[in-house]
Amino acid sequence: MSTTEETPPNLYAAREPIFPKRVSGRFRNLKWLIMLVTLGIYYITPWFRWDRGPALPDQAVLVDLANRRFFFFFIEIWPHEFYFVAGLLIMAGLGLFLFTSALGRVWCGYTCPQTVWTDLFILVERWIEGDRNARIRLLRQKWDFRKARLRVTKWAVWMLIAVATGGAWVFYFTDAPTLLRDLFTFNAHPAAYTTVALLTATTFVFGGLMREQVCIYACPWPRIQAAMMDEDTITVAYRDWRGEPRGKHRKSHAKVAAETHTATAEGQASVAVDVGDCIDCNACVNVCPMGIDIRDGQQLECITCALCIDACDEIMDKIGKPRGLIAYMALTDEQHERSGEEKIPIWQHIFRVRTIMYTVLWAAVGVGLVVGLFIRPDLSITVAPVRNPVYVTMSDGTIRNTYDVRLRNKYGEDRPYQITITSDAVLLVEAEGSESGLVTVPADSTKLQRVYVMAPQNSVAANSAVTDLEIWVEDTVSGERAVKDTVFNGREN
Repeated sequence: MSTTEETPPNLYAAREPIFPKRVSGRFRNLKWLIMLVTLGIYYITPWFRWDRGPALPDQAVLVDLANRRFFFFFIEIWPHEFYFVAGLLIMAGLGLFLFTSALGRVWCGYTCPQTVWTDLFILVERWIEGDRNARIRLLRQKWDFRKARLRVTKWAVWMLIAVATGGAWVFYFTDAPTLLRDLFTFNAHPAAYTTVALLTATTFVFGGLMREQVCIYACPWPRIQAAMMDEDTITVAYRDWRGEPRGKHRKSHAKVAAETHTATAEGQASVAVDVGDCIDCNACVNVCPMGIDIRDGQQLECITCALCIDACDEIMDKIGKPRGLIAYMALTDEQHERSGEEKIPIWQHIFRVRTIMYTVLWAAVGVGLVVGLFIRPDLSITVAPVRNPVYVTMSDGTIRNTYDVRLRNKYGEDRPYQITITSDAVLLVEAEGSESGLVTVPADSTKLQRVYVMAPQNSVAANSAVTDLEIWVEDTVSGERAVKDTVFNGREN
């Protein structure tokens, strides 16, 4: 019995390059504005200066990984205050849920870094190689000097943008002018070069070569956003009840009647069908950066960038039809328009139970962070009793307990701090290296200070298992005080 080997089917289709056509309109202008603002913030922010004293770089926004601190203009977040960062992340998540439930994937269409940099790369590509048809012809033609020149030029500009992107990122983590000089003099840390190289490669590949594939296959949000949306969510949609059936030209009623009369005379069925407003020009498809047809309904690939709206409105203006064949709308709008009912006001789509709940939660977290930011003390301490051993008996019978006190100086200058204790029992305090308990903490730093508390041999504290006490720290310059409750361990009876 002979067998023939069958070639297994190819389960993976090759990528079809997408060349979006240039379009103008209100949404395209909005995207240009957002791209300008977001890229400007990203590239310029590390260069804003802010006086932080001699101990720190004069940088307004700085992520100081070495000392585990974050600086944002006048705000300084220390390691023990990481809950502020966690709160900002929670606000970002709730904000994303809020905007998605109200307006669909507006984050993806307007402000996502993948979208912003892809728009910039497409702008460069269009500037060098031409608009959509020119780029398609260039793709199909054989390699020659002109094609190589255009491609190399495009890739070179892409690489410059990618290098600037990777370079701007590392400036957030150290003093930008100093790092820039070190990068060009090859004195920077290898981690800086590695980070720049990695971000350069990812920006070039994601923005220039993969584009829509990142949104479709790599990003999880298209699969999550469905849980955030309902029938009142406003998103980009096609009014098929108005546009269908499609036709290249709208037939006049006289022509339709004539064709119907002829068909009837020939014994055929008398059916007069007029075409809709959609002339099937594919303008909406040609401008889509994801390469989809919005007329096929909601799709996972759609990022609701609204460029198809601009393209369709331009065509409607040319053929004398009302705008809005493709527009932002909700599923409930479709139901009302099909039945001829009055359209629901946009505010009713936005202000509903789900969006109000997200707004309240988002605002509550924000208010909590702001309140916490302004009520936090400038002087903070932590106290950790040393438990090994629990106490020490000195040669004269004195009982001594040891504590590690961490002092934080958030000022840009050295500060002296006075350490004292209060207790119902008679206790003595001594700081390691300072019999008077006066300790100097360097500017913008923490200091782990060892403190000894002693009870005389025949005192109540020395002969009690546990005695409550408070360790006080006073800033001798500002007079601000901080206190921590702890206990003194004596002999167990």
